[in-house]
Amino acid sequence: MGSNTEVPPPPWRKARAQVRKQLSQELIVDTGLRVLDAEGFDALSMRRVAQELGTGPASLYAHVAGKDELLELIYDRVLGEIRLPDPDPARWQEQIRAYAIEAQRVLTSHADVARAAMASIPSGPNSLRVAEYVLGLLIGAGLTPRDASLGLDRLSLYVSSDAYEGSVHYARMKAAGMSGPGEYFTQFIGSLARYFGSLPADRFPYISANVDALIADDGEARFLYGLDLIIAGLAAKLP
Repeated sequence: MGSNTEVPPPPWRKARAQVRKQLSQELIVDTGLRVLDAEGFDALSMRRVAQELGTGPASLYAHVAGKDELLELIYDRVLGEIRLPDPDPARWQEQIRAYAIEAQRVLTSHADVARAAMASIPSGPNSLRVAEYVLGLLIGAGLTPRDASLGLDRLSLYVSSDAYEGSVHYARMKAAGMSGPGEYFTQFIGSLARYFGSLPADRFPYISANVDALIADDGEARFLYGLDLIIAGLAAKLP
């Protein structure tokens, strides 16, 4: 009958040390993004990242100052996924629209990473790359530097806020154990429509009379509507 006891290596064979990945800022950021994607913004912590890396939190501080800096680095890493075509100021409206759609796509593909943009002014290399692109398009189109700067700020906030709102609904969907966004939004919109329809018409005549219009468009249509309003407003600032 065989034994399950492990056979030791012969004395002339060198024992192999367990190989551990060398800590670096890049590895910590990659791991933090993986945790955020899988578990969400609130689950991300230096301790949680250290656990994933098989080390203690103290060892991370040689590379990252703390959670706030980690979030900034993660957000900047995500912005690096945004694809930017060569700028053409003659087509600035089309390119600004395409950029915003691309940025929203990237942000919504990473859980609630958009929350990281709400707490600070992004200033990493990828954030600067995006800002330089948008600012160049707007100034190249003829906007004053002030209008271009304000336009960049408001456009960035709009994209981030829309992505964050979507992540909130996604978290609620997961918490409710629903199979997908279709099921969630069907229930959510249905309950919203019933509530609007139940409001007293004498106090809320416009809401109660326009329930169908209020719930008619999906998230994508609403995002594009708001985006086109911003672009039209910027165009109106041209001399």
